Amino acid sequence: MNNTKKLLGARIRELRKSRNLSQEQLADLIGVEPRHVSRLEVGSSYPTIDRLEKIAAVLNVPLKDFFDFMHLTNPDVRAKNIKEIVKGMKEEHQRIVYKIVQAFQDY
Repeated sequence: MNNTKKLLGARIRELRKSRNLSQEQLADLIGVEPRHVSRLEVGSSYPTIDRLEKIAAVLNVPLKDFFDFMHLTNPDVRAKNIKEIVKGMKEEHQRIVYKIVQAFQDY
């Protein structure tokens, strides 16, 4: 199964739950059967762009938020992506990030 489908589905579930909506409630609000929401959330089907826009409107989030799922990936992938992001920063910003990470490590 496509990993992007799983991540997108997990993100839809995360956003739905953050709004205290059940799958049934979301399904009713976007005009589909609850089993369709379930299939989206487990990553067995992709939503159409129209459906994704409806879900975004109901959840009151911009479309881009559905693709903000880096925190749902495995730790090695996250660490690699963080390293690449920091590598591209100015040295001054790298120092700030280092201090922030160090503060969390001591926490």
